[in-house]
Parts: sequence; structure tokens; C-alpha cells
Amino acid sequence: METKIIWTKIDEAPTLASYCLLPVVKSFAKGTGIKIETKDISLAGRIIANFPDNLTEDQKIPDYLTELGKITQDPGANIIKLPNISASIPQLHAAIKELQEKGYKIPDYPDEPKTDEEKALKERFAKVLGSAVNPVLREGNSDRRAAASVKKFAQKHPHKMMKPWPESGSKCRVAHMEQKDFYGTETSLTMDKADTVKIEYVDKNGNTTVLKENLKLLNGEVIDSTIMNVKELRKFYAEQIEEAKKDGVLLSLHLKATMMKISDPIMFGHAVSVYYKDALEKHSDTLKQIGANVNYGLMDILEKLKKLPDEKRKEIEADINKVYEYQPELAMVDSRIGKTNLHVPNDIIVDASMPNVVRDGGKMWNKKDELQDCIAMIPDRCYATIYETIIEDAKAKGQFDPTTMGAVSNVGLMAKKAEEYGSHDKTFEAKGNGIIRVVNSAGKTLLEQKVETGDIFRVCQAKDEPIRDWVKLAVSRAKDSSTPAIFWLDESRGHDAEIIKKVNQYLPEHDTTGLEIKIMKPVNAMKYTLERTRKGLNTISVTGNVLRDYLTDLFPILELGTSARMLSIVPLLKGGGLFETGAGGSAPKHVQQLLKENHLRWDSLGEYCALVPSFEMIADKTGNAKAKLLAETLDIAIGKYLENGRMPSRKANEIDNRGSSFYLTMYWAQALAEQDKDAEMKSRFTKIYEALKAAEETIVSDLISVQGKPADLEGYYLPDDKKASAIMRPSSTFNKIIDEM
Repeated sequence: METKIIWTKIDEAPTLASYCLLPVVKSFAKGTGIKIETKDISLAGRIIANFPDNLTEDQKIPDYLTELGKITQDPGANIIKLPNISASIPQLHAAIKELQEKGYKIPDYPDEPKTDEEKALKERFAKVLGSAVNPVLREGNSDRRAAASVKKFAQKHPHKMMKPWPESGSKCRVAHMEQKDFYGTETSLTMDKADTVKIEYVDKNGNTTVLKENLKLLNGEVIDSTIMNVKELRKFYAEQIEEAKKDGVLLSLHLKATMMKISDPIMFGHAVSVYYKDALEKHSDTLKQIGANVNYGLMDILEKLKKLPDEKRKEIEADINKVYEYQPELAMVDSRIGKTNLHVPNDIIVDASMPNVVRDGGKMWNKKDELQDCIAMIPDRCYATIYETIIEDAKAKGQFDPTTMGAVSNVGLMAKKAEEYGSHDKTFEAKGNGIIRVVNSAGKTLLEQKVETGDIFRVCQAKDEPIRDWVKLAVSRAKDSSTPAIFWLDESRGHDAEIIKKVNQYLPEHDTTGLEIKIMKPVNAMKYTLERTRKGLNTISVTGNVLRDYLTDLFPILELGTSARMLSIVPLLKGGGLFETGAGGSAPKHVQQLLKENHLRWDSLGEYCALVPSFEMIADKTGNAKAKLLAETLDIAIGKYLENGRMPSRKANEIDNRGSSFYLTMYWAQALAEQDKDAEMKSRFTKIYEALKAAEETIVSDLISVQGKPADLEGYYLPDDKKASAIMRPSSTFNKIIDEM
């Protein structure tokens, strides 16, 4: 019986790497009863699938994301999920423009819809914005950790990116609100029966507007309501601007506008409007006329200014530039082109940016392209305090040492769109003063929040079945690894208080004899974990969905140099498996380097590692001995790949992703040639290994000699398949050996 592994086609660096790696995996799987199949869930693919109306038959593609969502309900599901773009509005605009230029009749995204038709269009586009993929596929909880071979290698050959925290002291600090944020206003309850509820806004005159109806809740489901008060938010930003000026440090803002696609762009926009207040208020009428939107960042404003006559454009640009003369310096994304932290909302993402602040000794890049102390603004206290804790720890005790650090793995609650990452369709900007409330089918108010104009209201959910499974997975990991498991939960926070009740309810269902399982406030959990990791001891963090995301970037970046090397296994609730290839995003800067000098520095180690448990699951479920052998030998090959230092270089004219995948291929073939469990595979792969070994010098030369000059993919969001394949497979010798297997 043939078993399928589904490999997702996605975006940017990981999809380019797949053009090289996937033919290898398909060829190695020939004759093993395993078929590798691809499904396109890239940003471009999702747009095309959702807007087939005016496309030709050749242009149309199926809605593979919905299809994959159904497959997750199959006990035999086996999905390799690579990192994809969580699209911001600017990225969506860019992707639409590229598709239109390629002849796809995709409608423009209506930034400010006025007609019913435009509003309906915006609703359709919502399906591809932000983290559209993960909530559909993550029908299980998350088990993220570094593979033993990866951690061992990182300790033996530590990354060189750590910079010392100055012994003379650092002005770096995390700044957060002290009141009226999501943390301070959150209320929560657990449903005592299934019901269908609605969310409605009641203005100060008692007029009611339904914001969302037919929200189905299950018995035992946890539901929260919370608001971000924007007056308090803007006051916070203004205070931190003054503090940064006084301290002579960089000002930086750390949000997650990709995953939190409704709330965080609004919060970002308020930061832009407070920082550039004088210029934006002076020209507010003009900016409104040209459709400039602060939520999309300063870049959107500068782009929209091009609609104006030169004289007016230059006047507004001059007023914007004047702001820099008296405001504190901003952290830079790219100092070479003057791109600041406030230019684009998705350029600085908290889970990737804050680990870099720790790694870089409390500093970020300034306009002179030098590292400088910074204030890191993370407005909401739900998660800001964990970063505050690690920053203060590093200031007191110095930089972390990758050669001795213990491993921090994670068991994350994420199934069924758990918590904030499932809140997009229940997040609203208050249209005026009044209340927003959740009302049950009997007309009773379950939760409500007083709101003022512009406040951000949201409702989050966490279903009982995933919570129960999460507790089970935490106990299982603690038992299997003999490692303490710490639930990061704060009884002072509405949502966490309800989750703590459930953890205490479900822990007794398991034998926890001899296990160290604790529930701690996130600040205390961070302190406990840091104390252990500095002693070289391992710890399992057991967290909700957002902290899962944040911690599985934070600790791997410090321990391994990148979160892309993490092993991420999602045991699906229905029995299948989703294997995610690292937490490192889709690396747009890697693509930029490829376009400039035909060098892809993306490390596919995450993909290599994800394939091992994918093959193992097939062996466990079907008894396929060849699948087991592929897993065992690939694991050996990964060890050799690391030991021999075959990772991609950051510099052109040296080994890149293509060379790395060649060496992984050769080591894998060698391991299969040297095993004695399967004579047929031994015979076949002996020939393959000998051919690869004999041609090693030629192949490596082929892969390096093409570098140093621009590469043309004929598309960023929708690269031409033939072009991309030719760029990523430039060695005819290597291709011939693989394709003829």
C-alpha cells in the first residue's frame, strides 16, 4: 500500500530550497511505497485559489489550504509544513501587483472599502492575510525541540553571533504599559454548556450593532474578552519617546503584525502617528485625500506622497524629515536606505527581534550601522514581562554561553485556533464610546468591556479537547525526557486563571510519579528556566499559543544561532502528523541575496530533521521497514552533515543551500550503502553513493561557479518554476545521478 507524504509549497527562501531538495527526497523514496506529493499554499497560490472568477483554466489552481485542512482530520495524514509568509497588507499589495503583471486578473485590495462590493472583496482577501495557514493546519498541539544531534553540535561548535553585555552597564530595557492594556482588562469564563453567541457594540445612546453572530462555543470551552485602550497606548508611546530622548538610546517597537493581523497593525499605526505627530497632523487633510494609512507604516505614507505634485510632496517629506531632528533616534531595519523600525509593520517581529536584542548585548542597529542600546517597546504586559525578565537577567549575569546552555524545549497549546492567534475574526476597533459585549442565545451578557473610540476589542477561545491533549503531551514529554515541565500561566490574568483550573483537573488523569511538573507565572517561569539553562540543565516550557511562538524563537536563537534548526512535531488530534520545518520564518533577506548574487544561505536543516519523524510515523503506522531505514539513515546523514560543517555560508562564492543539500544527499546515500538491513537498498545506494563521491569535486564546482552574479526568478511571490528549478539545480552531473535513480 502506497503512503503519502505531503510537502507544502510555500514562499521565499524555503520554497527555493525545495527546488533543490525535493527531487532528492522523491528519488530516495522510489520503490519504498512512499509517494511525495506537493500542495501549493504559498501567498500567491492562496490568492489565486480564492479569486478564480476571471482567471483562465490554465491559471486556476485548487484551494489546497482547505484541502489540507480536511486531510488533517485523516488518521494517516503526514504533512511536511515549511515556513510560509504571514502576509501583511503591504505584502498582499505587492503579491497582487505581481500577479496582475503576469496576466492574472486579480482585483485590487480595497484598503478602505466604501461599497458593499468592496466590503465583500475585503472579506475574501481576509482569508489570505496574516497567519491564514497555521490555524487551518495546526489541528494538534506543538512539540518543539532541538534534535539531540543538533543541540550537541551547537555546544561543540557554538555560533559566533553572541555579543557581550557591557560590564559597565546597559541602558537597554523593555518598556510596557502599566494599565488598560490587554493584560489588565481581560475577563474570561469557561462555558458550562454548548451555545451560540454573538458580539455586539452598544453605543452611549443604547443603539446596538452586531459585530459578529453565530459564534459557536462548545461545552468546556474557555472564552475571553479584552481591550487595548488607545488613549493609554498613545500616552505610553509619548512617554517612551521622551525617555529614549533623555537616555540617548534607540527607540524600538516590537509587535507581531503578521500573526496578529488586526490588532497589531492598529497599535503600530498609533506609534507612527505619535512619533511623527507634528508632520502628520500638519498635513492630515492631504494625507487623507491620498489614502495614506499609518497602520501600514511610514513607507505607505511615503509611497502615497508620489501621487502629489512634486512641490507638495517635497514639502511633506521635508516636514517628516524635520521630526528626526528632535525625536529620539529609531532602531533601523536597513540603515543603508534609511529604513526605520516604523517604516513597515512586518519588518520587526517581536519573536525574532527580541532574541536578537538579547544576543546583541541589549543593542539594535542605528542609522550609522552601529549597534546601540535601545528601549524595546512591547505595549501589552501579557508577554512583555518575559522579555523584561531575560533582559534584566543578562544585564546582571552577562551573556549566555551556547557551549554550556541547557536546552529549552516547548509543548504549546495551539490546536483549534487556540487563544490570540485565532482571534482575528473577533477583533474590532470601537466606533465610539459605549460597550462591546458577548451575548448568549438567551440574551444574557457573558462578557463585556467598556470602550472608547478607537479602542481595540478582541475575543479569544480555547477549546477543551486541545487543552486536555496539551496536558497529556506535556506529561508525556516530561516522562520521555526526564525533564521538568513548567506551565507558564499567570493566575492574575483572566484567561490563564481558567486554564489553570483545567490543568489541575487533567493532570490527575496521568501517572506523574517522579516527574517535576509546576505551574508558574511567566516571569517566575522565565527566572526558573534561565537559572537552569545557565547551569546546563534542560527544561520544558509548557505554554499557550503565543508564548509557544515566542519561546521557540528566543531560546533556539540563543542556543543554536537560529530557530530554523528546531524540530517541530504536531501530533494531530485525529492521529496523523504535521511536521514543521523550523520556526525561522521565510527569510526574505535570503531571497534578496539570491537575486543579487545567486547565493542562497537558507539552511534546510529544519527540513532534513522534519523528514526523520515523518518517515518514522509511516514505519510505526504501516510497518514499512524501508521507511524506518530511510529515517535511521537520514538521521546518521544529518549528524555527518553537522560534524563536517556543511551548512550554507553567508557569503557568495562559497557553499550555499545547494551545496549543503548535495552533501546531505551524499551522506544519506552513504548511510544507506553501509547498512545491512535491506540488501536491495544497500545495492542500489552503493552505486548512488559511489557516483556522488566520484563526482563530488565537479558537483561542488558547478554549484559554486554560478554564484557572484544576479539571478532572475521571473517573480518573487510567483517565481517561474522552470527558471527557479534551473537556478537551484545548476549541476547537470548531480541532476543526472538523482533523476536517473
